[in-house]
Amino acid sequence: MEIDTFWDIIEAARTETTSTGEPFDGVLVERLAKRPRQEILEYAQRFDELHDALYRWDVWAAAYLIGGGCSDDGFIDFRAGVIASGRQWYERVAADPDSLAGHPEVADAEESRDEVLFCEAVNYAAGAAFERITGDADAFDEARDGFCGAEPENAAAVDMGEEFDFDDDSEMSRRLPRLAALCLGADH
Repeated sequence: MEIDTFWDIIEAARTETTSTGEPFDGVLVERLAKRPRQEILEYAQRFDELHDALYRWDVWAAAYLIGGGCSDDGFIDFRAGVIASGRQWYERVAADPDSLAGHPEVADAEESRDEVLFCEAVNYAAGAAFERITGDADAFDEARDGFCGAEPENAAAVDMGEEFDFDDDSEMSRRLPRLAALCLGADH
């Protein structure tokens, strides 16, 4: 699937969510379920590529600040939430995770930001759409393995960039100054 087509699907779901008030993940599943099986698999492949590209320490640090902590499972959900925010936000975050300080959901959160941008269900939208059209909960994984190939057992390690201590407020303030000021307070 071409990258523009992928983002068109995301943006259309975002627009519909805004106009109907329906949850984004549900709208995304409905939109994907109207597409041929092959396109759902292509969508899933592109989603994984974009999702994997955000697997970096600096992005994880941003999730940690926004969520008041962030487990590895939480980081999976956070990256899905960044994708669900649309192309413009995705590209901003990929270039500079500190830009999330300007994201409306992050900036406007009163106190608790622990739910902001953590969108677990978005990770499973392609599988849910595939199940909806096939009626078989296992069909997606089987089709995906056939389409993408099974995950290699010894996949190459991803370069996540430089690791650093997320609990070191001064380090977080140095690396993500705007987010740290927003999430930790101005005195850090």
